[in-house]
Amino acid sequence: MTDIQSAFKKHCIVPDILTTAPSELLDIQYRGNIIVDLGKELTPTQVKDKPTVKWATKDTEYYTLALVDPDAPSRENPKFREWHHWLIGNVYGGDINKGEVLSDYIGSGPPKGTGLHRYVFLVYKQPEKCDFSKVKKLPNNSGSNRGKFSISKFAQQFKLGPPIAGNFFVAKYDDYVPKLYAQLKD
Repeated sequence: MTDIQSAFKKHCIVPDILTTAPSELLDIQYRGNIIVDLGKELTPTQVKDKPTVKWATKDTEYYTLALVDPDAPSRENPKFREWHHWLIGNVYGGDINKGEVLSDYIGSGPPKGTGLHRYVFLVYKQPEKCDFSKVKKLPNNSGSNRGKFSISKFAQQFKLGPPIAGNFFVAKYDDYVPKLYAQLKD
């Protein structure tokens, strides 16, 4: 078992949202040289802006990238599991800037007093370019339609198979969260 698979099991990402952990590590870096490192605690302030994400890609393949919070509104009461923070499909050759934005990036925003939330990044290799025309597109000022998402069901619907790469951090409330909530108009 790889370090990433062990970490995904230790933090209960397997089985909470996945049946199989990815074997490859996603390289995720936020502004200010802030690195995501398998369960390291980061603050909502540190992760408010879209990160750079890299993985071992093939130039002629399509990928889907997701960021989900399985602990919404809290780990003890995850009634909105999973809240998706970012979803990009048809990422050709690993360039996320050229992918199809299905849900624009929203940083972490755990409610006050709900403890640490897990924020899980996953990459899936698509069998081909997917038709996401029926998937509702969500801008970064919308919180609607983000809760009760299932990355596993989404992957099954689009025949993505198990995730090929992943990483995650944990975060709890800080003073940036009210600013994020003000940004989310609905």
